[in-house]
Amino acid sequence: MSETILLHFSGPDHAGLTSELTRILADYRVCVLDIGQAVVHETLALGLLIEVPADGDSEALKNALTARSRALGLQARFTSISKQALDHWLAAQSKDRFLITVLGRAISADALSRVGAIIASHGLNIDRIQRLSGRLSLAVHTPTANACIEMRASGAVRDEAAMRAEFVALAQEMPIDVAFQRESLFRRNRRLFAFDMDSTLIQGEVIDELAKMAGVAERVVKITEAAMRGEIEFQESFRRRVALLKGLPESRVHELVGKVPLAEGAERLIGTLKTLGYKTAILSGGFTFFARHLQERFGIDYVHANELEFANGVVTGEVSGQIVDGPRKAALLEEIAQQERISLEQVVAVGDGANDLPMLNLAGMGIAFRAKPLVRQSAGHSLTQLGLDGLLYLIGVRDRDLAATS
Repeated sequence: MSETILLHFSGPDHAGLTSELTRILADYRVCVLDIGQAVVHETLALGLLIEVPADGDSEALKNALTARSRALGLQARFTSISKQALDHWLAAQSKDRFLITVLGRAISADALSRVGAIIASHGLNIDRIQRLSGRLSLAVHTPTANACIEMRASGAVRDEAAMRAEFVALAQEMPIDVAFQRESLFRRNRRLFAFDMDSTLIQGEVIDELAKMAGVAERVVKITEAAMRGEIEFQESFRRRVALLKGLPESRVHELVGKVPLAEGAERLIGTLKTLGYKTAILSGGFTFFARHLQERFGIDYVHANELEFANGVVTGEVSGQIVDGPRKAALLEEIAQQERISLEQVVAVGDGANDLPMLNLAGMGIAFRAKPLVRQSAGHSLTQLGLDGLLYLIGVRDRDLAATS
């Protein structure tokens, strides 16, 4: 009868270790059922689940592996696996699988401990942990550093909604974000990123900047804040704000182009998405004159925003065409997905306001970026601690992948 053994090797890493150890396994006609390897700070951890044939000599194999491990500076450990344990392992292949991504300027042991406790309390087991961010010190907070750790877990989650709520609560308590998503084919096959513009791709609201020029800033800001909190229906609030701009010279409006700074990480994110072949869209309740500027600068594929109306060289206080509000954003998102012939599961939508929620909830991945509390609680994912380029981690892009393409 064949024998199943779990092999574990650990010690200083150097080239050729795996080849030398598996060469011995080959000499004993071993079948490899599972294998996993990780290197942390030049220290190797290699595990193999093997099946020794019925006519094989497992003791001789262990002796050969032990001798070679010592010569290589490694420690070897062997564990016999019962048929019951093997059957349990095989049955686990059908379990649901999840990704838990922890992001911040730095990630403390306390943060990892508490994330791990939530995972365990809901019946999941962590199968793998990897760092997606670059080799920066994770112990020192710096204003621009990115730290990201991805955990892969499996099992039958007891209450997914409750688990997400606990992650949200933890993120409000600690300087981290925690994203929880099911592992799926779509997660590795996103095709379109759709962005809100104001306070998402850029820092601030264009209409607020125009209001400053028109001398009505305080009145407009109050309406904007109420709309973003979901207290006023978007179309009503938008028309009120635009009406206050009446008489503003058109020349002054266009002076604003290029003066509102981009959100942190926006240029890196969009540049990377274009390099990787993603389609991009701006679906904005702001104005087309600014959105077109971003389109020309970054090669955005689709732009839908509001057309500020001018007459005799001044703002009329009206907009032409259909207002891009929350439902309109969702409808446009669906139209673009159909045009690109992709599933909505392949879409990532990013926004910060209540009027973004319809498209965030429609997309396969909806992300509230530095958003109001109502939006953070209602969206599937939230990113507050990092810049927009932190979204790359949520689609599995590692910093070292980008370093290799630069």
